[in-house]
Amino acid sequence: MTYLLISIPFLSAALIGALALTPWRDPHLARRQWAATGIAIVVLAILTAVFDSLMIAADLFSYGHGHTLGPTVGLVPVEDFSYPVAAALLAPALWTRLTARRPRVGAPNPREDAPDAHA
Repeated sequence: MTYLLISIPFLSAALIGALALTPWRDPHLARRQWAATGIAIVVLAILTAVFDSLMIAADLFSYGHGHTLGPTVGLVPVEDFSYPVAAALLAPALWTRLTARRPRVGAPNPREDAPDAHA
């Protein structure tokens, strides 16, 4: 079994979770969530490439031959990026969902009352 086959369920669950948690009814909030997701993926991919390459070079761990696809970024097999990507998919989605302000019953929606900036 390859690391890719192990990673697919985690990536799939993270993507489904992120899509399910996206506040689609609020396009502004949804755009912010996916922008944060993109930034998180880039930052975590860079950190993973740097620090996993250092740990592999220091021989702290290795990957069994035949269990990876072959392509690497530095010394890191591409499959090793699946877990940071999964975390980057879920973290902004959870943050957005858990910190979103819910309007009080009877309270006006400030976004509906604000003048349209695009007009």
